[in-house]
Amino acid sequence: MEYFEEIEERVVLVGVQMGEGDIRESMDELEELAQTAGAIAVGRIIQNREAIHPGTYIGKGKIDEVKSLVLAADATGIICDDELSPAQMNNLERELDIKVMDRTLLILDIFAKRAVTSEGKIQVELAQLRYRSARLVGLRESLSRLGGGIGTRGPGEKKLETDRRLIRTRISALKEDLVQVEKHRELIRNGRKRGNVKTAAIVGYTNAGKSTLLNALTGAEVLSEDKLFATLDPTTRALTLADGQQILLTDTVGFIRKLPHHLVEAFKSTLEEAKYADYILHVVDVSNPQAEMQMHIVYETLRELEVLGKKVITLLNKQDLVPEVQIRDLQADYTLKISAKTGEGLDSLKLLLEKLLAEEQIYVERLFPYQEAGKLQLIRRHGQLLSEEYTENGIAVKARVPMEIYGNIC
Repeated sequence: MEYFEEIEERVVLVGVQMGEGDIRESMDELEELAQTAGAIAVGRIIQNREAIHPGTYIGKGKIDEVKSLVLAADATGIICDDELSPAQMNNLERELDIKVMDRTLLILDIFAKRAVTSEGKIQVELAQLRYRSARLVGLRESLSRLGGGIGTRGPGEKKLETDRRLIRTRISALKEDLVQVEKHRELIRNGRKRGNVKTAAIVGYTNAGKSTLLNALTGAEVLSEDKLFATLDPTTRALTLADGQQILLTDTVGFIRKLPHHLVEAFKSTLEEAKYADYILHVVDVSNPQAEMQMHIVYETLRELEVLGKKVITLLNKQDLVPEVQIRDLQADYTLKISAKTGEGLDSLKLLLEKLLAEEQIYVERLFPYQEAGKLQLIRRHGQLLSEEYTENGIAVKARVPMEIYGNIC
């Protein structure tokens, strides 16, 4: 197996402004993605157009402008702010004689760097191969010419074995591996259901503070960095509340605007943790000027994943940075101001979780004959045994139990 050497890439960012809105926000994020992937943005060019050019993404005049900036800045490549078609990528490479990347390739590259578990590596390689198989001809030429950098690392980086049949075979094998992963996840979820363990999925825009929250609540020791997609593989940890109730918290992969379709498809089994969770904890970075836009992206992604009908707790995070911020675009059942870093508001979150869990339980107060003492173990396993008193006639019990087992103890 051959790997390409790491090279420091100097890139020019290229975007198309269509209609209303402000592409500068998206370009700022593209620059941050480039930095996360290890590239230095040495310039940016934006073209105002009614629509993206079908053949070259930008028009002929802008191509000449990009060429001049590339030469002046000694750039090694360009990154376009949208996903390019195979024709657009090939035509741009031919016109510019330089490495051409797009937002999707950039995100896939970051995911390849972040994947740690075998599941994450399978998902990333599948997404990479799906993306690359459509661009095989142009990519074959550019890889042999450029020899490394963004888009050439990760589980799918082996010279691509550029034969389409081999790639199709590899994709089929990865799909089969993912089926086994999904079966494993299904077994875990069914086990939680049998144990009546409630779950909450932590979702949010990338770098909103999801991993920091999980660490603060459970001591999970998940990697937490001020970078986009600092963590990729989902982590589930148990949180025991003050009243003895327990809930499982799962940290999911961060969302981002223009989330590549290849990733949504490949990471469906991971993202579906939100679909099967009982509650959604939506973490919002209120220190980010684009907080409301980021929230909208999360809502749209959840709708795409058909995450519907869940109780949503929106956590306005990083209050230690901007305590007075006002957020309008709230689609939540409950809203709390927190700082996962300092711990502010986390006690209120725990109390809210206690309340929500208690609402789904039935209060029981009854006297169990001693021959039914085994039912107390059922209560301890699935509910809350608030008190027990051994009397002459039996065991006086006060408890809360899930509706699912109420019929088994009464």
